[in-house]
Amino acid sequence: MRGGLPRIGFGLIGPRRDRHALSLDRLGSLGLPVGDDGMVIGVDAEGRPAVLGVNRPTPYDITLIGGLWTAQVMALRAAATGARVAVETGRAPAWTALAQAAGGGQACITLHDVGRVPPQGASAGSPVVIVRDCGMRPPRGRVVAGPWQSVITLLPYLSPVAPRLMEKSGLVGVQRVSPDEAAQIGRILALPRAEAETLSTLSDGVTLWCSGHDRRFVMTQATDAETGLLGAARRMD
Repeated sequence: MRGGLPRIGFGLIGPRRDRHALSLDRLGSLGLPVGDDGMVIGVDAEGRPAVLGVNRPTPYDITLIGGLWTAQVMALRAAATGARVAVETGRAPAWTALAQAAGGGQACITLHDVGRVPPQGASAGSPVVIVRDCGMRPPRGRVVAGPWQSVITLLPYLSPVAPRLMEKSGLVGVQRVSPDEAAQIGRILALPRAEAETLSTLSDGVTLWCSGHDRRFVMTQATDAETGLLGAARRMD
């Protein structure tokens, strides 16, 4: 009240407090530890989450020399990010239970015969991940990586087509392989000798992920739901 007149439209006068101010040298303390977006594919040697962004506006190819279990975990987690997952496979029975369980009844993971994946119509609002489980010599795919459409190619072992696939991939994952395969992969990826030799001793669920000069060993740890559906981590199918 001033001069007996109320303050119209401004409410009551509250208590006076100091301003919330921060000096410039302390501004950095407000920073938040925000990492990459995408799906968590495991934890690294320091126990930090390893995040893989598969929903990208540019073409993205991934080659995984490893087991079906890891590829299926990746498919489930890609679907959990909102991507539609199309699996191109010659062993549909190995994927059927996963496709039926994913999405709570929604067809977020679909299965297709080798060479029969139709155009997916990927977009920023409906990204797509294609998983190619086509054996040692996958044929050239009709549907390739493009904007908002990533392709994951699974190779159970190092094969004659592996060098070509690894060369064109933005990311390469390698699980346990034989010592001879480890030596060949080390040469292809220009790995230090110690890392190349380690490839033949990796535990189930551990993958060496390589992207350019960046390399990281990652342990994929399944959730209870994933373990119930897929079983324990394993390299051999």
